[in-house]
Amino acid sequence: MTDRIYFDYNATTPCAPEVAAAMRTVLEDKFGNPSSLHWAGEPARAAIDHARRQVAAMLGSRPGEIVFTSGGTEANNHAIKGAFFACRDRTRQPHFVTSSVEHPSVEETCAFIESLGAAVMRVRVDRFGQVDPDDVRKAMRRETVLVSVMHANNEVGTIQPIREIVQIAHEGGAIVHTDAAQTIGKMRVDVRSLGVDLVTVAAHKFYGPKGVGALYVREGVQLEPCLHGAGHEAGRRAGTENVLAIVGLGAASELATQWIDRSDVLRLRDLFWQLLRERFGDSVVLNGHPDERLANTLNVSFRGRIGHELLSRLSGVAASTGSACHAGSHEMSPVLRAMGVAEPVGLGAIRFSLGRTSTQAEVENVVEQLASIVR
Repeated sequence: MTDRIYFDYNATTPCAPEVAAAMRTVLEDKFGNPSSLHWAGEPARAAIDHARRQVAAMLGSRPGEIVFTSGGTEANNHAIKGAFFACRDRTRQPHFVTSSVEHPSVEETCAFIESLGAAVMRVRVDRFGQVDPDDVRKAMRRETVLVSVMHANNEVGTIQPIREIVQIAHEGGAIVHTDAAQTIGKMRVDVRSLGVDLVTVAAHKFYGPKGVGALYVREGVQLEPCLHGAGHEAGRRAGTENVLAIVGLGAASELATQWIDRSDVLRLRDLFWQLLRERFGDSVVLNGHPDERLANTLNVSFRGRIGHELLSRLSGVAASTGSACHAGSHEMSPVLRAMGVAEPVGLGAIRFSLGRTSTQAEVENVVEQLASIVR
C-alpha cells in the first residue's frame, strides 16, 4: 500500500514539536486564570504576555497591537464588523471594498453588514486571481471606511499587491485589512512595511494549534468589540483567554520567523509542475499567478476531468479540489469562476500545497499515480 502523503498544508498544518512542548508546560504548570491577581494567575498572565511579544515580533508590531482571537474567522469578523459598528454614528451608509476571491469568513461577513445597511463593492480579479490596484481606486468613495483584500489566496496562492492597495486606500481616508492566514509562515509579513491597519493571523496555518489566532490592530484604529463582557484583551475581546492555545500561537510565531526561507519548498513545487507538464503537456493547466504566488502552492487543472474524482483515486494522498459535488452534480470553485476559468478546466482542479516535510519522492509518487489514473 502507498504511504500516506500530505499535500494539504494550506488547509492546516501539524503542530510543530516545539509548539507542542510549549503547550505542555501550560497543561502541567499554568492552570490559573490569567485575570486572577494571585500566585496561580500570575504565571498564566506571564505566559500570555510572552506569547503576545512573540506574535508582535513576527509581525513587526507592538505587543499592545495584538488581540488574541479563536482563529482566523473570528479575526476577519472582528476587523469588518468592528469597523462597521464603530463608524455608524458618523457615516450614514458606510462603504466597504473587498475582492471577489476572499475567504468565506470575509465574504459572508461583508454580506452580513450589507444586510445591516453597509454598501460593499467587490472588485474583480484578473485571470491569475490578482486584484488591479486601479480597480480599488475606482471603487473608493468618500464614505469608504475599510478596504479588505487577502494577502494571498488560499486556493491558487496568488499574492495580492497589498502595498499599492494600502496607499490608495489611505489616500481616500480608509483603513486596510488583510487576511494573512495563508502568508504567515510562508513569507515575511511585516505590518510596517505593508502599511496595513488590520491583519488576520491563524495559528494552525503555520504549525500552531487550531482554535486560536490574532488580529493586529494598528494603534489608533477604532473597532467595536465583537464579544462584549469583561475587559479582557484591553477591552477589545471579552472572555477568559485560552492560555494553552495562545502559548502555542506564540511558539509557532517564533518558529515562523526562523523558517522563512522558502527555497526548498519552492524548488519542490516547481519540480512538481515540471513533471506534470512533461507527463500531460497542454492537458494540464496552472491556476494562479505564475510568479506572484505562494512558494508552496500548486493549483492545477486536468482538462476534461473532474478534480475530486481524480483525487479520490490517488492512493493515500491528502490534497484539495477546486470543485464540489452535490447529489451527483459538480460545482466549480467560486475563486476559479471569478478568475474567468472555463468550467471544463475549473472542474478538473486540484490544489497541492506542500510543507516543510514534503519530499521529492512524494512528488514523484503523486505524478506517477496521476499518470496511471489518467491513462
